[in-house]
Amino acid sequence: MNTEINELSTQLGAALLERKASVTTAESCTGGGVSHAITATAGSSQWFHCGYITYANHAKHNTLGVSQELLAAQGAVCESVVIEMAKGAAREANADYAIAISGVAGPTGGSSNKPVGTVWFACLGPQGITSVKHLLFGDRNAVREQSIKISLQQLLHQVTECTTVHPYSK
Repeated sequence: MNTEINELSTQLGAALLERKASVTTAESCTGGGVSHAITATAGSSQWFHCGYITYANHAKHNTLGVSQELLAAQGAVCESVVIEMAKGAAREANADYAIAISGVAGPTGGSSNKPVGTVWFACLGPQGITSVKHLLFGDRNAVREQSIKISLQQLLHQVTECTTVHPYSK
């Protein structure tokens, strides 16, 4: 794991510990990479509840409660799905914060609407939920690594700085 990801994970852990808060992950294209980064930090059992790797659509539905109709209509790589993934993960893990990631890591699977490198993120916390789409470049490993870094940055921002976002309910 690269040093920047390690540093972000360490900062996130310290921020969560200071606030006596917990985090969970709902991952698709990262395949557990964000959970791996978080748990690489010593003491992470104090703030990390669990991680959900919901790669297939049926797993997103069965494990996190993402609507089958939504998945059928919009596909897994969209804002609405990552928002539902984050809500479902926070609810199921009873966590204060959640990050959800779904994207096209490549080298195949892209389309004109969702080219390889398209990744959606949703970050949920007590203040609400934020979502963002990135178009990342590089091979499969590069897209996944960038997605892990962005996820940790989003979580760190949500935990330490974010005060005005859309409300949500667990």
